[in-house]
Amino acid sequence: MDAIDDRASTGLLAPLKNSTFRSIFLASQLSSLGWLMQTVALSWLMATVSTSDVMVALVQASSTLPAFFLAIFVGAIADNYSRRAVMIVGRSLMMAASAMLTILMAFGITDPWMILAFSFLDGCGIALSDPAWRASLGDMLERRHLPAAVTLLNVGFNTVRSVGPALGGIIVAVFGPLVTFALTTLGFVAPITALWRNKWKVQGSSLPREALMTAIYDGLRFTAISSEIKSTIVRGTLFGFASTSTLALLPLVARDILQAGPVSYGILMGGFGAGALLAGLINPRLRRMLTQEWLVVLACMSSTVCAISLALTTTLTPATVALAFGGAGWVTGWSGLGTNVQLASPRWVVGRTISIYSAFTYGGIAGGSWVWGLVAEHYSLTAALAASAGAALLVAALGLKLPISNRSESELEPLGSFSAPPVALDLKPRSGPILVTTEYSIPEENAEPFLDLMRERRRVQSRVGARQWTLTRDVQDSSRWVETFRTPTWIDFHRLHHRLSAADKLLDDEFMKLSQYTRPPRTTILLERSTSAARKSAPVPYLSQK
Repeated sequence: MDAIDDRASTGLLAPLKNSTFRSIFLASQLSSLGWLMQTVALSWLMATVSTSDVMVALVQASSTLPAFFLAIFVGAIADNYSRRAVMIVGRSLMMAASAMLTILMAFGITDPWMILAFSFLDGCGIALSDPAWRASLGDMLERRHLPAAVTLLNVGFNTVRSVGPALGGIIVAVFGPLVTFALTTLGFVAPITALWRNKWKVQGSSLPREALMTAIYDGLRFTAISSEIKSTIVRGTLFGFASTSTLALLPLVARDILQAGPVSYGILMGGFGAGALLAGLINPRLRRMLTQEWLVVLACMSSTVCAISLALTTTLTPATVALAFGGAGWVTGWSGLGTNVQLASPRWVVGRTISIYSAFTYGGIAGGSWVWGLVAEHYSLTAALAASAGAALLVAALGLKLPISNRSESELEPLGSFSAPPVALDLKPRSGPILVTTEYSIPEENAEPFLDLMRERRRVQSRVGARQWTLTRDVQDSSRWVETFRTPTWIDFHRLHHRLSAADKLLDDEFMKLSQYTRPPRTTILLERSTSAARKSAPVPYLSQK
């Protein structure tokens, strides 16, 4: 009975028990429905006003490029400002872009570059709101519900693909793009209202907000140090590059291979969404049966089957079935990769890691859209689909070198408590740079275990903010080792210690064991001062020992 209850509590629909998440999630589905209707209208409008296959493919690329260029900035904003306010601003920008597009269309302005420009502006709104929304999941929900929540976001978005594109195709065919753009604008009212009416508790910090450039640096450093996140980013980028061909080239498949119109295009997108829905429903069970690496391989195989089938078929029904495989692979791949980033990131940096991950994966999608469009234009549509299928197989094979871990929960959450040492100087938050040295007395027989611990120590300290970390050994006293690192300011020194997790703190106990028959480690904190001639008096260093 307990096992049944546990499966129910971590099932796909478990996050919907949270009223705040449920309200914002459902409102977001309504706006996503409108946005997908608008995407159909924009893609079909581009196919009718432009004869360039590349311009058609760039409609997909233009909405994803902002996430590539702006991601690290919006991630730092999401981690340092109210994520709720950031989401409201992003959604408002999307509504404004749709409203302006509606007005211009009402005046008969349908230039191809205008279409790309407003698709790009929509992408800017997505780039701003999406990282804040995904980073907020850990604030709203229990950590055990995060995999289900990430899957639910992907399932929810892809489910409306089974309705939005078909509905958008019908509206475009019957009423024209103008009505579609107007309905999309109204659809953005729902998430803005839900965000305005709902507030959720966010764990506060006693420390002041980070400077934007420092926050960006910390986010980039953490991502560069985390092998889990790096592997996920590489595989996600290449997966997006390979598998986006079916979405980017689908208007051409409908127009050139199937000789069909916007309604058939909507039906094809509906098949993609139906496959995504089915995969999402069985995703919790798949996660219990297969490792995350095998789920990524399965997603790549599904994308391969979809692309090859589209290249070979000439009728609507087989193409729709093929797209169901593509949708299943799409949601399986992105749900697993997104969950991996969430669980490998502590709350203080999750907005930035999600943004960096999104930047590269959206960049892969945008690059793939452009490349497959070029292949279709200069060779053939069939060649582009076949080449993308081969690329998806290579992404699956890359797991031999860059496997995706099967992390089930994060061990990186910070303790959030730190008792600062007493100070003899009047230090301000921006006083610095701060130099920290720790001396160890290690017997010769413990030198190798000590170096192993120090490798982990360097990774841990650098991940949470230590800069210029070094380890030195006294040439006159072989048992004396000195660890050294810097932080830019006194407040950054505090921030580093606030970010350490319980597992990180256990390293101190290991060092104590290695030096238990000698003197214990001793830490000294110094405030660096310039000795340039411009100074009128020599500085006095701050020394604190513990």
